[in-house]
Amino acid sequence: MFCTTYPSAPACTGQQPSCTYCHVAPPQRNAFGAGLEPHLAPGAPRPLSDTDFAFALPTALRAVEEVDADGDGVPNLVEIQRGTLPADANSVPVDTGGCSAGTNPQYDVCRYDTRFAYRRVLLDFCGQSPTYEQLKEFAALSVEEQRARLDAELDRCTQTAFWRGKDGQLWKLAHPKIRPVGSLKYGEDEGTILIADYYEDYALYTYSQIDDHDARDVMTAKYFVHWSKKDPTRYTRATEPMSPLYVRQEEHRAGNLTSSWSLTYFVMFTALPRNAASQAYRAYLGYDIARQEGLYSIPNEPRDYDAKGVAEPACAACHATLDPLSYPFRNYQGISLTDIPSSANYIPNRLETYFSDVAPNITQTPEAGYILGQPVNNLVEWAHVGANSDAFAIAAVTDYWKLLIGHAPTAEENAEFVAIWQRFKGTHQYRVQRMLHDLIRTEAYGAP
Repeated sequence: MFCTTYPSAPACTGQQPSCTYCHVAPPQRNAFGAGLEPHLAPGAPRPLSDTDFAFALPTALRAVEEVDADGDGVPNLVEIQRGTLPADANSVPVDTGGCSAGTNPQYDVCRYDTRFAYRRVLLDFCGQSPTYEQLKEFAALSVEEQRARLDAELDRCTQTAFWRGKDGQLWKLAHPKIRPVGSLKYGEDEGTILIADYYEDYALYTYSQIDDHDARDVMTAKYFVHWSKKDPTRYTRATEPMSPLYVRQEEHRAGNLTSSWSLTYFVMFTALPRNAASQAYRAYLGYDIARQEGLYSIPNEPRDYDAKGVAEPACAACHATLDPLSYPFRNYQGISLTDIPSSANYIPNRLETYFSDVAPNITQTPEAGYILGQPVNNLVEWAHVGANSDAFAIAAVTDYWKLLIGHAPTAEENAEFVAIWQRFKGTHQYRVQRMLHDLIRTEAYGAP
């Protein structure tokens, strides 16, 4: 309803505002939420039903548009329209002051400058500045030839080890998704405790991002990827992994969600793998439940099958999303000290076999769950719904935007950003290489 009221708000372009827009932590309200409350169906019995709340919210929002909830000198409506937070005094719109051409012998500081973009492309994708001779040659080209040269250089540089090799740009993008721990590594560069080889996770992630491959495979692949460090680094699709631990039943594999590293590290010894679910949600869809993002509360949840007290009011607002998000992971084993071959594998009736004494109702935990408010029967369906969502496209493009432009999209850059992720999902069919050609054409990238 917020986004119906303000459809052009940056917080609503393909996503939804997090609960922190109105709350410190549900049900506790922040300054903006507290200002809304008196206007939400005043006099009606509490708690409001979902229907009554939805009906009353637009009127309440309109009632506080001219109010400055956080006291930063900017009315709520302006903050909503500019993409800043009306409850955070440190979040205020910043005016760039426009642009004055002036005299600059190097770059056009007011518009997209191909020479500036050329220097950035070589730095960002090849890891080196252009030489004086290269700059001189580039400047002598026509505008059309310069744009063609930008595309050619991007394609050339993304073949290099700087972009796709070990610890290259793509591996850096994968770090927060894989969260490597050197002391636990198996295989090459092994640590002191041999848990799993997360280089295979890097290989699948990188493979999905290059050579016109489908970026969704990082969540949905049934296959594995081998890699060699020759120059250029090569990634090869394979039917068998390089490590001994893996989900043996192909029908239960879901890309890096079910890799040996993900299962052993994020599930470990847990009966209900909330950590595995929240990490996947954060890493690939960009939603951090701990920050109250991506909450799609499911009725009658959480059920608290493992008796962790998550139905308490301070916990329930997040766990009504997190627990149904976690149910499809219920049969994926992490680490088993008593039955090593079962580690990092899909085990039918896993809870009944290994965790029946955890809580009285633990075995009643279903495998069917929800993601983004949509019901799914298992983790494979979970992965496909997630990978085909707007959230996946937004999160993927945000990764590259932050890598190449240096920050998350600002309110002023939002229109270009939205166009990029929508084309990435639609026209480009989740092919990163095609999306990158669009990104280097943006004013955000090419205007000095």
